[in-house]
Amino acid sequence: MRWGIVIVIAASMAAGWQGDPTAGERESMVRTQIEGRGVRDPRVLRVLRQVPRHLFVPEDVRAQAYEDWPLPIGHGQTISQPYIVGLMTELLGVEDTHKVLEIGTGSGYQAAVLSRLARQVDTMEIVPELARSAAATLVKLGYDNVTVRTGDGYKGWPEEAPFDRIIVTAAPPEIPKALLDQLRPGGRLVAPEGASVFAQQLVVVDKSRDGKLSKRSVAAVMFVPMVTGK
Repeated sequence: MRWGIVIVIAASMAAGWQGDPTAGERESMVRTQIEGRGVRDPRVLRVLRQVPRHLFVPEDVRAQAYEDWPLPIGHGQTISQPYIVGLMTELLGVEDTHKVLEIGTGSGYQAAVLSRLARQVDTMEIVPELARSAAATLVKLGYDNVTVRTGDGYKGWPEEAPFDRIIVTAAPPEIPKALLDQLRPGGRLVAPEGASVFAQQLVVVDKSRDGKLSKRSVAAVMFVPMVTGK
């Protein structure tokens, strides 16, 4: 009976891969790069197996979409390494009732991942061309609980605050006060932080029910600097 179950599962996976030739690449990406490095949340792993990462990168690098490194998406920006996306998403601890703010839409991939875990995702991008491209991709692929806005992430999105979760995908020298103010009591923020690309730490900031903040460092990382429109 056990062998029969294994055969049925294998056949089902093979059928899925025939319908989507990139499904096998996503499975390998998740198993070796993300789950293999310690990301364990089954909801996060499931979504990473589903979201078509290759459709969120330029065509000239699409063949590398599931490789173990970040990729350029234009305008000096990058899409993060798959493991970093998985790690930050797990650290964020998103629930299906949550409203999430993302700073740094980029290509829209992280927003797409979050959209399958949260009730609503509001995402901000300072580069207008990237914001327009990401919004078009998200609409085309049916991620209809994501709202994209062009704006300065240092200021956050006060009209939509408070947020249950905030994720920042570029590195400020220190976490902007506006983002901490827009975090709901009981909420969490995950971001890279550091004045130098060689001195960045991935940090988790929790806000207690009475508004007190606590911060812990998780790992050394390298992100593009977070820019401001001032």
